[in-house]
Amino acid sequence: MASIITATTSSGLTQSADNSGVLQLASGTGNLVTVPSVTGTAMVSGNMPAFSAYLNSTQSFTSNTWTKVTLDVEEFDTNSNFASSRFTPTVAGYYQLNGTFAIGSSACNARCAIYKNGSAFKQGVYVLTNAAIVSVSSIVYLNGSTDYVELYGLFSTTQNAGTTETNFSGSMVRSA
Repeated sequence: MASIITATTSSGLTQSADNSGVLQLASGTGNLVTVPSVTGTAMVSGNMPAFSAYLNSTQSFTSNTWTKVTLDVEEFDTNSNFASSRFTPTVAGYYQLNGTFAIGSSACNARCAIYKNGSAFKQGVYVLTNAAIVSVSSIVYLNGSTDYVELYGLFSTTQNAGTTETNFSGSMVRSA
């Protein structure tokens, strides 16, 4: 048995049964939310952490040395989980993470990586012949207590990463 809960202007909340196996939350004009008959957690936008930050000035990278990117401007941080260029969410789940570098004009090989708990997790690689962008993107499981992620870069020659084009962002896509 399932229920349909409807909000109307004349009767307030009404409840009716059906045999669909789903819970429907509806307004007087149609369904707003349908919850299927499966186990798990229903997420709402209020508890899905997200952040976006960028580099406000140039940062120097020594050749062939993995270097943490100093992201000094937060565009948003919905759950106050981003600090010191590190994202440490307090909600366990799967997060879509994206990192991008703008590279100077010297020819070199470049890599950027998402580091998880201090170690390289996923990498993006680009062979440069001129100024370019290198990026990395991945879905990462974070446990909501001790796991954290950071953006790192590595260049075959000493380089400066550009300003707002160097950024790191992420958002929860599904709870654990």
